[in-house]
Amino acid sequence: MKADQKTNKTLAQRISVSLPARLATALDAMVAARGFQNRSQAVAEMIEQGLIAHQQEDGQTLMAGTITLFYDSGKTGLLQELARIERAHVEECISSQHVLLEGGYIMEVVLVQGPVHRLRALTNQILACKGVSSGGLTLTSKLIPQVHGR
Repeated sequence: MKADQKTNKTLAQRISVSLPARLATALDAMVAARGFQNRSQAVAEMIEQGLIAHQQEDGQTLMAGTITLFYDSGKTGLLQELARIERAHVEECISSQHVLLEGGYIMEVVLVQGPVHRLRALTNQILACKGVSSGGLTLTSKLIPQVHGR
């Protein structure tokens, strides 16, 4: 990376935004409630989330994230099926963490990275397993550098 590109990443650019009074008031209330230092920090976070959502529309975009799922550990064959699915997607599944919950349930968080369309397909395949009660995919544009390089 060139020196000027590195410097550019740390520099802020000033923009001007006009808002209706009701939105400015609501923004100030959110800034206070969420503990942002100022409006700029809150607006930057909202823009970041909007950009991540936009990037998810392109199924080829590389993204990192988590698949969180909740399942009944007593369901016959479920643990083996989940392991089979994760092994079949070893390029996307980086690691997983299991947390024991009440009533024989487990919360599993799988760290993933890869093209969005593959991460969605993996999530759908996992969530379709009998015994998985709920779950979802959360993505970010930040990547683990050594995995699925650009």
